[in-house]
Amino acid sequence: MTPLRKPLPHLLFTPKSKSSSFQSLASYFTLTPNLHPSSPHPPESPTTRIPNPPQQPKPTFKIPPFFPIPPPFTHTRSFSTANSDPSQPIPVVSTVTSPHDSSQPIDAGSSIRKPINLWPGMYSSPVTNALWEARSRMYGDASGDAPPQSELVARTPAQSRTSILYKFSSDYKLREQYRNPWNGIRMGKLLEDLDALAGTIAFKHCCNEDGTTRPLLLVTASVDKMVLKKPILVDTDLNIGGAVIWVGKSSMEIQLEVTQSLQGSSYPSESIALTANFTFVARDSKSGKSAPVNQILPETEKEKLLWEEADKRNKMRKKKRAEHKTDTENQDTDRLNALLAEGRVFCDMPALADRDSILIRDTCLQNSFICQPQQRNIHGRIFGGFLMRRAFEIAFSTTYAFAGVAPHFLEVDHVDFVRPVDVGNFLRLKSCVLYTELENPDEPLINVEVVAHVTQPELRSSEVSNKFYFTFSVPPEAMKDGIRIRSVVPATEEEARRVIERMDAENSQFAAL
Repeated sequence: MTPLRKPLPHLLFTPKSKSSSFQSLASYFTLTPNLHPSSPHPPESPTTRIPNPPQQPKPTFKIPPFFPIPPPFTHTRSFSTANSDPSQPIPVVSTVTSPHDSSQPIDAGSSIRKPINLWPGMYSSPVTNALWEARSRMYGDASGDAPPQSELVARTPAQSRTSILYKFSSDYKLREQYRNPWNGIRMGKLLEDLDALAGTIAFKHCCNEDGTTRPLLLVTASVDKMVLKKPILVDTDLNIGGAVIWVGKSSMEIQLEVTQSLQGSSYPSESIALTANFTFVARDSKSGKSAPVNQILPETEKEKLLWEEADKRNKMRKKKRAEHKTDTENQDTDRLNALLAEGRVFCDMPALADRDSILIRDTCLQNSFICQPQQRNIHGRIFGGFLMRRAFEIAFSTTYAFAGVAPHFLEVDHVDFVRPVDVGNFLRLKSCVLYTELENPDEPLINVEVVAHVTQPELRSSEVSNKFYFTFSVPPEAMKDGIRIRSVVPATEEEARRVIERMDAENSQFAAL
């Protein structure tokens, strides 16, 4: 016999007003007792609200500012490739309404655009919403059965220039989406937006004005080292703009600048907070083979200089790849032994190990997740910016747990996207502090490695998709308060080789400068 479940008084809900939002929440607190023949108080109707005991006052519950009902989305943006003005930035508006707004939700089905193969999953942010809309307009009439582009044309960098404006100072909703717990900018989310903007610029350079050419498959091949030149504020307007600056046969380089003007700055260069260079490669969307792209025609002196610098970087990358194949087996034995000396003490005589050092393996963090359809890009694969954001977040967490204080981001090193990540893949991110640089006691440097593994249990396979290298530091006031940053030592030869490889890569970049 099933007992009658008596409702508790604290589950009763009495709204103060008759608004629709309160009525929807009240439905969660309406109780339906079991209809049992032995019940001494049968209900008068199918749904009966059981009153509170008379000796207790009727409780009233207040709705917290953030309730579990998903907020409505707004789609307000405008973009056209035929009559676009590069000087006018793509407007970015918040996608999440304020919890104090009472506007009616918009039908999600009305936001689906054609062609459906160009519309990504519902994974979105204010920037990706605007940029994916721009891409769908570029290829609004394109079809997967359309012929490939027969003639290539030369385009100027100005024709692909695109910018995004974040009105943080006046848009509360947008600002709240980019604020981190320490009242700063969410750098991982900003890296995500950089990749989305670079992809749109690449599409804009390759698209055909009449929209009849089959879209190319453009993927992020690599990202050059990005150094944060100054802190980015979350309550001041921000602008990200860029253009194609170099083109090869089937690849192109896009340079982006993150600028934030502050009061009192008289020089434009003082407003540049970050410069990023993305390399994209083109594939035919049907055959998957390399596809030629429109060439570039620099016009101004600055555009010509940027083209020359990008061409040098491209040749340098090819040279380094060739040198790496011949030098990986000729590591310096003395350097390996020097790095492993302290690690052997930790393993063999832990009681005598240096208390100011820690093993690499003791700094590791990892997480795993299934890549969902909502995280895919317009080609059905996982959005590269999403991977960069997740890698940044675990690197930040690793540094936070290692240092004992919230770190601040300094730079991300060159990133190669070795293997594409598909929907349904089992992705594992493994992070560790690779080494520290303690020469400057006021600003110690913490170098973190994040390795992304694509795991397929059905095939019993696990492959490296990406490797990310981030550099963080800690606030100077934390060092004055007695925060101690340890040295990190390898315990295995494989770890020592990874450390030497990263140190040599850093030194070669400084030598190139």
